Amino acid sequence: MPPIDSATTQLILWAAIGYLMGSVPYGMIIARVMGLGNLRNIGSGNIGATNVLRTGNKTAAALTVLFDAGKGAVAVLLARALAGNDAAQIAALTAFVGHCYPVWLNFKGGKGVATFLGLWLALDWRVGIACCLTWLAAALIWRISSVGALVAAALSTTWVMVLTDGTTFLLGAILTLLVYWRHRENLARIKAGTEPRIGK
Repeated sequence: MPPIDSATTQLILWAAIGYLMGSVPYGMIIARVMGLGNLRNIGSGNIGATNVLRTGNKTAAALTVLFDAGKGAVAVLLARALAGNDAAQIAALTAFVGHCYPVWLNFKGGKGVATFLGLWLALDWRVGIACCLTWLAAALIWRISSVGALVAAALSTTWVMVLTDGTTFLLGAILTLLVYWRHRENLARIKAGTEPRIGK
């Protein structure tokens, strides 16, 4: 078996770092610290900002968005600064996976929308802003948070091709598929007309 070269070792290291950073469940931590209870027993049981909002605490929900987006962005920025663009893409992917499947919560995490947006803001701010605006527009039109996420994810690779040199296209495609996989129950509810609307 040939030895693993240093470049591969570095990518493996940043994959692990990205995963561990992404797996920190800030929604649960913030809810506990602010006395809002266990998110698993609230609303959908999800650890993300949408479910934190169901506690009625908008500050906690905003902080969850900030920290969930931030952990992905920081993973990308650190990897890029210390190891280059390939490491940044690897860290982006594993940070997203870490949020969705955190080892600390028996691999039952969130749906990754805020982390997805944070990753893109760090990978390329133009794509990140385009994805954020897409989410906002779709959410305002349909008044359903998950629709905003799904539309933003679907168009993210388009923004990559339009706004960049396309080197993150494969990563974008994988992230989009993961977002849709994590939202498969939402898709079923959207089809059935039972998906909760924002503010209800």
